[in-house]
Amino acid sequence: MALTKRARRLKIKQRIRKRISGTQERPRMTVFRSNKQIYVQLVNDLTGDTVVSASSKNKEVADKKGINKSDQAKLVGKLIAEKSLAKGIDNVVFDRNGYLYHGRIKLLAESAREGGLKF
Repeated sequence: MALTKRARRLKIKQRIRKRISGTQERPRMTVFRSNKQIYVQLVNDLTGDTVVSASSKNKEVADKKGINKSDQAKLVGKLIAEKSLAKGIDNVVFDRNGYLYHGRIKLLAESAREGGLKF
């Protein structure tokens, strides 16, 4: 029997997570994408702490009316880069969380790189 879309993503997510882990110097940048919003956080897996987070619900992004989800992803990528650089973090491990590296995930990653993050 074929896997559902959600089950397939969770299987890919497990395969990715067994290989990557975040530390204090190089936290894991994990992305969650819903139908309407996009969220990203930098996680220290050794202590289980979220170091920095940003989403399309943040005031800087949510106040911009009439922009599409792709533009929201770009703004969230720039926002997470600004916040992490302010905390002194410039190296991260990218965790696409089982999503394909395409569309909003790709735009978020590219704008975070343009903002100064290295991964």
